[in-house]
Amino acid sequence: MSSTDSLKRTERAPLSAAFTREGVAAVIAALLFTVIIISFRPFQPAGAELTGDGGDIVNQLGFGSLGAISIFSLLAFADPRVVRSIVSPSWALMLGLFFLSVILATDPPSAMRAASFTMIGIITTATILVLPRDADSFARVIIFTAVVVMGLSYVGLIVFPHEALHTADSQEPEHAGLWRGVFTHKNIAGPVMACFSFAGLYLWRRGQRWWGIGIFSAAMIFMLHTGSKTTVGLVPFSILIVVLPSLIGMRLGTPILFVSAIVATAVGTLGIVFIAPVKHLAAVYFPDLTYTGRTTLWEFAGEMLAKRPWTGYGYESFWGTPLLLNQDQPFDRPWDIRTIVHGHDGYLDIAVLMGIPALCVAVYTFLIAPLRDYMRIPLRNENIYLGDFFMMVVLFAALNGFLESFFFRRADPVWLFFVFSVLGLRQVSLRPIPGRRSYQS
Repeated sequence: MSSTDSLKRTERAPLSAAFTREGVAAVIAALLFTVIIISFRPFQPAGAELTGDGGDIVNQLGFGSLGAISIFSLLAFADPRVVRSIVSPSWALMLGLFFLSVILATDPPSAMRAASFTMIGIITTATILVLPRDADSFARVIIFTAVVVMGLSYVGLIVFPHEALHTADSQEPEHAGLWRGVFTHKNIAGPVMACFSFAGLYLWRRGQRWWGIGIFSAAMIFMLHTGSKTTVGLVPFSILIVVLPSLIGMRLGTPILFVSAIVATAVGTLGIVFIAPVKHLAAVYFPDLTYTGRTTLWEFAGEMLAKRPWTGYGYESFWGTPLLLNQDQPFDRPWDIRTIVHGHDGYLDIAVLMGIPALCVAVYTFLIAPLRDYMRIPLRNENIYLGDFFMMVVLFAALNGFLESFFFRRADPVWLFFVFSVLGLRQVSLRPIPGRRSYQS
């Protein structure tokens, strides 16, 4: 075959690839990813969202469609062997405990509706992972989603400033001027942009320099304007812990640093409430360390958990329910627990809603198993780059989970990115990821 003929074939490949079975699968994955991150009600800070009212007709129709398209795509386009490998025994046990908490809820029908949204989100995320057949297809999915989500968020700052920015007449006037884009709150926008910054770094490392630099820069600029200090601090930390050991040929350093960071953060947050010596040290040396009042919530949640440690209170059956609305509010409590929608600590919320055994399973499924998968990744460039991307998201979200609560929160974008990366690490550890072409810088 002549070089000229090869060139013509290469030039035609991008256009013709869109109409192949693999091309259609990648397009579906890109559309699913974009829709589930943006939600069916963007630019509605006070309205129903994907994490909002399960009775909203738009969400019901939208979620039903997502579920149907995802299941159809799994049957029609995905490799059955990959589909079968997507769920591990620990995930099966975790989901079993999740549905047990639905059965034990104070209002099982309402809890089941909310749980169905959560499950559709997980199924859709798994579908997005298994549809792309190679690294190029996956990269195109990431690029499309990042460009659309960030593009709409930036456009919204100009076209819908009242919705894309926190304003002084909102429920949180202290956040006035901070960016939130298509999302309902800066605490969602910031972590999502952080995940896109990791995606930009992934693209740059695999040779797509301009896409990588553009997405990384746009995501970082937006993230800085969300005013999310925790996110701003965790992004470079996550990049260093994952990428640096890989670059110097010491990949074992990443799991060690990962575990160290998780343990240190757990002790530095929940530890100052529940571990007596740590609590004493914090009272002596850091008397004002309350994480903007979160320690009050954690103390209350711990007291309530002690009453039902094995099963918790049931899914959607604690925060914002009559159980708390009828509680007395001491005058010196920084936060009114009757109006709080979650405990601002994802791990503690799992225990409160599902019980301590469920928390133990979650720690294994969400933290230990991904580390095991990371160490099993084949030493191939595409697997390493993609595995590092997933690990950065997992580390970032796992640390963020000590100050925010997103686990099993229906289709919260941060939760979906976390599920995407936990399941993604399993996939890159089980099979080599083919890459079809090289990119020039």
